[in-house]
Amino acid sequence: MVSAINSHEEFVNLVRPSLPSCTLGAHSSHKTNGSDAVVIDFWATWCGPCRVISPIFESLEARGHHPGVKFHKVDVDEQPEIAEDVGIRAMPTFIAFKDGQKVDELVGADPERLSVSSVSALL
Repeated sequence: MVSAINSHEEFVNLVRPSLPSCTLGAHSSHKTNGSDAVVIDFWATWCGPCRVISPIFESLEARGHHPGVKFHKVDVDEQPEIAEDVGIRAMPTFIAFKDGQKVDELVGADPERLSVSSVSALL
């Protein structure tokens, strides 16, 4: 099941699991068992295209074809700090991260590109 990211700290732990965090305080360092590969759906409750493509995004994880890739969602209205941190300008936006780096970004509700582009960049 695709899980929601509910805090900036949780986002940092998932995306940059072994990098020190400047945003969370000078003495904060994160070394977690987080995934090296993460795809995040940045969405909003009022966004019609977000609601249309959400089941397709969730099916990417449910099919189990991408072991080692974690799928998460960020509600940009509930987590504006995260949205600002990665530069979200439109919804839906899907961003793939690997080893703490953004490797792909897809803006818009394009099911074919979502399936091929974001996940392929991680493999």
